[in-house]
Amino acid sequence: MDSLTHIALGAVIGEAIAGKSLGKRAMVVGAIAQSVPDIDFVNSFFLDPSQNLLAHRGITHSFLFAVAATLLFTVLASRFYSAYQVSTTKWIVLFGTEILIHLVLDACNAYGVGWFEPFSHQRISVNLLYVADPLFSIWSGIAVIMLLVLKRMDKRRSYWVAGCLVLTSVYFLYALANKLIINNSVKDTLTTNRITYQRYFATPTPFNSLLWYFVAEADSGYYIGHRSVFDHSPSELTYFPKQKRMLDSLRQVHEVEELIKFSQGYYTVDDRDSTLVFNDLRFGQIMGWDHPQGKFVFRYYLQKPDENLLVMQRGRFTGWNRKTVRAMLTRIKGI
Repeated sequence: MDSLTHIALGAVIGEAIAGKSLGKRAMVVGAIAQSVPDIDFVNSFFLDPSQNLLAHRGITHSFLFAVAATLLFTVLASRFYSAYQVSTTKWIVLFGTEILIHLVLDACNAYGVGWFEPFSHQRISVNLLYVADPLFSIWSGIAVIMLLVLKRMDKRRSYWVAGCLVLTSVYFLYALANKLIINNSVKDTLTTNRITYQRYFATPTPFNSLLWYFVAEADSGYYIGHRSVFDHSPSELTYFPKQKRMLDSLRQVHEVEELIKFSQGYYTVDDRDSTLVFNDLRFGQIMGWDHPQGKFVFRYYLQKPDENLLVMQRGRFTGWNRKTVRAMLTRIKGI
């Protein structure tokens, strides 16, 4: 998830677990604790773009790191906050819960996380939530504001904490239900179109869990479409050839291998702007629900390394305006 969501939700969980012992300090500790796995952002200062893609959400998002960080921060917090009535067990519960929730939430996005690093380099991604979903995050934001305003001993603090956690959990389950609906309807769409596929995935489009983007892998390419939970008719599909042969003449063999590994094999190659472009399909298209042939958000210029400092959301919201939003809302209503 986005950093603000981790900070806000971490603050609420900190209040829930240690608020009575630490007061409002628990919110600060919780926000920091849930942000700890993202310390891997420092890799971007030292690694090449393709290497950084694999390093991000790698070892610092593993269960091994969660255990080590929980124990380390428990020792540090026990000493730093020795004047407060906080048991070692409570510290372990606080830090363990915060870091584990961070790992779970990040696995819900398309990027994927290395839960089992360094023993396995497999990335886990369940494609359940968009990286920034207002209806998931807003409850934590409201709760944090109220917890900052209310005094430490105000009984209403517990209501805001409980309300936030309940509403956040309900939306999570709602997104899960939508995921199951979409998975079934995508299979039906592929069957109706008599498409033989090896695997597929579906992931939410920006800021919602109602309209989903899906990719089905065939022998030499991919069928891509969009599906709303309110759709009744089969979705229109657009075919994109993989064009793997275009990579054969490149000298950056190691770089290409890293990109293929990061994309989990969901990629296409095309020639644009005098360079070969590696498209990671997992992150969707720019307004793909309205422009089936639209550019992919993740575009890596293989022969122009200086232009790859920002590849994750390249032009994600280019051309967005009121008309675009209305088109998206219309598509969400279903076909």
